[in-house]
Amino acid sequence: MPTTMKTSFKTLHLTNYYHKNSGGISTSFNNLLAAAERHRRQVRLIVPGESEAVEDVNEYARIYYVPAKYSPIFDKRYRLILPWQYMPHDSLIKKIMAEEMPDLVEVTDKYTLSMMGKMVRSGHFKELGRPILVHFSCERMDDNVASFLSGGRFGKWLSSRIVGNYLLPSFDYHIANSSYTADEFSDAAKAASKNGKGGFLFRRAWRFFDAPRVPLSERVFVCPRGVDAVRFTPNRRSDEVRREMRERAGISPDSTVILYAGRISPEKNIELLVDVMRELLKDERHDHRLLVAGAGPKSDWLKDETDRHFPGRIVQLGHLEKDLLADYYANADVFIHPNPREPFGIAPLEAMASGVPTVAPRSGGILSYATDDNAWLVETNGKAFAEAISSVLDDEDERWRRTQNAVETARQNTREASTDNLFATYDRIFEDFQSRRELFTDIEKTRDFDYTKVINV
Repeated sequence: MPTTMKTSFKTLHLTNYYHKNSGGISTSFNNLLAAAERHRRQVRLIVPGESEAVEDVNEYARIYYVPAKYSPIFDKRYRLILPWQYMPHDSLIKKIMAEEMPDLVEVTDKYTLSMMGKMVRSGHFKELGRPILVHFSCERMDDNVASFLSGGRFGKWLSSRIVGNYLLPSFDYHIANSSYTADEFSDAAKAASKNGKGGFLFRRAWRFFDAPRVPLSERVFVCPRGVDAVRFTPNRRSDEVRREMRERAGISPDSTVILYAGRISPEKNIELLVDVMRELLKDERHDHRLLVAGAGPKSDWLKDETDRHFPGRIVQLGHLEKDLLADYYANADVFIHPNPREPFGIAPLEAMASGVPTVAPRSGGILSYATDDNAWLVETNGKAFAEAISSVLDDEDERWRRTQNAVETARQNTREASTDNLFATYDRIFEDFQSRRELFTDIEKTRDFDYTKVINV
């Protein structure tokens, strides 16, 4: 018999990607924590920290900081919770989860935290009973592998096997921040199920991880992120900010200010910024200057390239607090976003909300909200970006039309709408899990189940 749905239930979220004042994922979690109070929903967040600590964000939301060391590879600015910090019986994370007793556990991490699904499902967290297991995907693994390890066919193959044979069967449900991100799920599952003799490894993997006997299409949801349309607004335009921004960057009051905000990291396609500036130097009508708000592992590389080819043309500002960043968005002449494989892209949406003309690749998750009517979407090369920037500066009427549309788009994609949708999705998941619980929890029936039936539907 279906279980009556709770009027409210507790969700607990684990991630390595929370750094309170920066990053799109951090922004999304901050929005969720704030919305917990508005919805009167109990939300708990476990993240890496310098030391053990507990922060009550509001009456309904709490953050647990677990001591963690800095990542030994990739972006070494960030701390990382590793598997042996939650696997032992007496681990701090296990104690936190046992104390909180969540109804739904959501993991936002494809790597070191992803074993949580199998551990809970196989009884290593018996104190919890059997919470619903959700994996939230904020990025595509194939894009990350291509950026940091190996591109081409091998990187694609490796990613699809990990996603198809490990991540998908390890959790009850999967949520993605865009259709672009979610497409990796179905593609990887189909590739894995056809690999080898009759999909032998696929069947073994899905049975080993006790995968739900439910069509994959019914276990995947898309929940786009949203923008703070109160903070990011054209109303922040002012002569004072424009002057301060140029003085801080050490550039002329007459310079054309192009802004990029985000991590200075390989997956963001930072090389394109150099290519764009090289092309813009050919335009003698404008003194183009690119301001970069952010930091990351390629900061030194970007500085070296700037000093070598066009000193002073690209100015790194470092991390900017949200209010100052909002001021800079609204007072820049153009915003550019170089990443053609952006999972969602909160920065371009913030720029659009601020009324700044936005130039971006015609690909990736930003197509969830960016169109030819509210942005300048182009091919991913320096020449195309430079031509789009010139078009922005030369056509005042079109600039006005698209930026007005962009602001309206942002007002339809607010953080309130996003978190409302996310909580509604959790409700749908909870109701579905309770009504078909046996298909998710009866491990014995997974032993000889033909999982190709839940993929090819």
